[in-house]
Amino acid sequence: MSAETDLIKLYSQRILALAADIPRTGRLEAPDASVKKRSPLCGSTVTVDLVMRDGRVADYAQDVKACALGQAAASVVGGAIVGCTPSEIAAARDALRAMLKEDGPAPAAPFDDLEVLRPAQAYKNRHASIMLTLDAATEAAQQAQEAQSA
Repeated sequence: MSAETDLIKLYSQRILALAADIPRTGRLEAPDASVKKRSPLCGSTVTVDLVMRDGRVADYAQDVKACALGQAAASVVGGAIVGCTPSEIAAARDALRAMLKEDGPAPAAPFDDLEVLRPAQAYKNRHASIMLTLDAATEAAQQAQEAQSA
């Protein structure tokens, strides 16, 4: 396969559709936690705000300034994260990282649509952007949970 064909596969219609329709964009007025992550390689940034109730994400918003791959990841996360526990979010992050770096299985439901990003495995320079939203969401959920436990 040529490099051009690989890039076309990477930027599939599904990835571009996800990137064009990111749910829960913006910021929350009174989040329990807010985390901003930046990929030093490409400059992509994601800021995540969330509210936790009874150990689960009750509300979520994200400000995404990333490439199409990072936007697609944010789209899947934004559509799936409400109702999740911090451990479920961390498990999705770990599974996404393993999928990209070690050809592991896609994250479990409700994050299983991240499978669409599997073609990015070969593009290590894109992994950080893809991971931004789940990295930020994992940290924010942990912070919110710790604050509520204190």
